[in-house]
Amino acid sequence: MADSRENKTDDDDLSIPRAALNKMIKELVPNIRVANESRELILNCCTEFIHLVSSEANEICNKQQKKTISPDHVLLALDSLGFGSYKNDAQAVLVETKAVAAKKRRGSSRLENLGIPEEELLRQQQELFAKAREEQAQRDQLQWMQMQQALQQQQLQIAQQDGDNGQDDYS
Repeated sequence: MADSRENKTDDDDLSIPRAALNKMIKELVPNIRVANESRELILNCCTEFIHLVSSEANEICNKQQKKTISPDHVLLALDSLGFGSYKNDAQAVLVETKAVAAKKRRGSSRLENLGIPEEELLRQQQELFAKAREEQAQRDQLQWMQMQQALQQQQLQIAQQDGDNGQDDYS
């Protein structure tokens, strides 16, 4: 019984998350309902395709006596398996992925290149938070005072109306 649970876990670990698959399906065919059985079939096809391409890329990698599968190995695997028509799309995604990764690296190095110790940055952040809290407290105080003035004016108007109404009764 433990073996069947372990196999189930292994299969789940080697699958695309269902939420990601459902999102892709919804984006690709937004106006069409897809049955659960169809979603399961698509999931199995995607998983099998990934296994097939990665196994072929691994063989190519081993033949070249490399230890890491590179994008070139994956592209060669696509050709080798007869999926050459996917090659251009895969290369476009590779370029986009590299650009995003480079942008992230540049973003993180900017902070490091500032030359300001983390403690100093934290102190500056705390000062900014304190200033923001103080400004908010001042705005809240001003708003409260305005509300009090408006309430006093309203009470004064009511008192004047009551006084005016009282004079009319006596005249």
